[in-house]
Amino acid sequence: MKTQPIFTGLRAEVAAHIELQEQKINALKKQVENLSALVRKLRDAKFGSSSERIKYIFDTNQLTLFNEKEVAAAAEPTPPEPEAITITYERKRKPKRTKNQLAELLPVREVVIDIPEDERNCNISNGDMNPIGREFVRQELGFIPAQAYVTKTYRVNYGCNDCIKETDEANIIKPPVPVPVVRGGLASPESIAHVMYQKYVNAMPLYRQEKDWKNFGVDICRGTLANWIIYASKHWLRPLWDEWKNILITSPLILADETVIQVLREPGKTPQSESRMWVYATGRGGPAPIILFEYQPTRAGEHARRFLAGAGGEKEFFLHTDGYPGYSKVLNAISCGCWAHMRRKFKDAMPKEPPPDNPGFIGLTYCQKLFELEKRFGAEKLTPTQRYDMRLIESQPVLDAFFAWVCTLDPLAGARLAAAVTYAKNQRKELNAFLLDGHIDISTNMIENAIRPMALGRKNWLFSHSVAGAQASAMAYSVIGTAFANGINPYEYLLYLFTNLPQVIYKKDKPDLSPFFPWTDGVAEQCKESRIQFRQSLIV
Repeated sequence: MKTQPIFTGLRAEVAAHIELQEQKINALKKQVENLSALVRKLRDAKFGSSSERIKYIFDTNQLTLFNEKEVAAAAEPTPPEPEAITITYERKRKPKRTKNQLAELLPVREVVIDIPEDERNCNISNGDMNPIGREFVRQELGFIPAQAYVTKTYRVNYGCNDCIKETDEANIIKPPVPVPVVRGGLASPESIAHVMYQKYVNAMPLYRQEKDWKNFGVDICRGTLANWIIYASKHWLRPLWDEWKNILITSPLILADETVIQVLREPGKTPQSESRMWVYATGRGGPAPIILFEYQPTRAGEHARRFLAGAGGEKEFFLHTDGYPGYSKVLNAISCGCWAHMRRKFKDAMPKEPPPDNPGFIGLTYCQKLFELEKRFGAEKLTPTQRYDMRLIESQPVLDAFFAWVCTLDPLAGARLAAAVTYAKNQRKELNAFLLDGHIDISTNMIENAIRPMALGRKNWLFSHSVAGAQASAMAYSVIGTAFANGINPYEYLLYLFTNLPQVIYKKDKPDLSPFFPWTDGVAEQCKESRIQFRQSLIV
């Protein structure tokens, strides 16, 4: 009987030890799950598809928000089978252009096949044959390979013979000479437009362009090509950029984002350090489609505050971002969140084949429901006012249910689900902001698409050699991105600008540049006509 307390104490110690080991095992299981999710994400990032297209089939009974009819019918003797809904975001393919439509967009070269004059005799009566009309045979797509050439410009000077006879001094009149795009250099408007187009649209770095120029028979180094870009951007593109910035900050909705850029020779920083390319764009309902890039050495929110100083005037404006805290320094702004980032975080928290009760899958389902509604409320289908009303009726209940569900979750710290839940809780006000105005999109995909050409180019040219080069890249990407946003061919627009802007900016202190804005009536036609005339001038 005296040994019973000993056994009782021993059992208590064993039970406590077992409980402690179970806690450790559960913690290790969670750690294994987190590490497995991290490995899966890294593997998908390296080998998987980068598209965010999602195609899942889920049972509407898993979320009571989407099955009111099924719940109401549950009391019936024979309830109907739950309906399976497929949500997919497959882009519609553009219809193929016909041959006639393609020919309308390009200059036409006609080839006429005729009978030799000495063979125009009738094989029956041996009489003369007369043309009775042309028969269309076929049309083909031709291509003129790139070719380098030299333009030599001369001007004809005139002198007065009477003045020479009377005063022995000649009165000479010289016609004005067009201002060159690069003073004292060999660059022409079309050569700089070609170099910029190749680098910033086709993502071809300058060292590869240097080899390409050699294939044309021109031995020109990449440093010279870089100087062309820097000079043209500073003198002719920067004035446009300044004008567009003054217009952009008047927009009631502005999108902002930033991406990494590496600059080798930056004062006070090592070559391995990261700098930032900030991007701003007008949203729906803005004064004009504008996309502006701005180089800055850091990611500090002070850069966004300075750039957007005065935005909205005396009224507040909507600032649509990805949730980066630095944008909180922008004054007079109503922050709007991005549901694409929210969806991305729940997708990362899902296993490869998620069960219906997986939190990541449920969160993704909520996000997909919102995107499905936005697809129905598209800009081409509803006006901003109609979209605002429909969001309050259909999207608001989904949002309320989503955040009520999020508050019930208590994920393990460090897990990918915890990151999604934390983002949802911290960004709740911003994620609901798209309900305030029908012009606001549900995501920042538009500005991310504007950044994508630079992200693609960065994989090829890797870095900027100097701060001046990074600033020139910002100017070039701004002009090219704005041209794309307005439906203008960027090469044609660059050629048009470098041909005409030097004549206007060089001669006036504060010229009116609005006739050169890509959204101005007639600019698109002038750009196309300028390229056609240039092509025709090369045909001998």
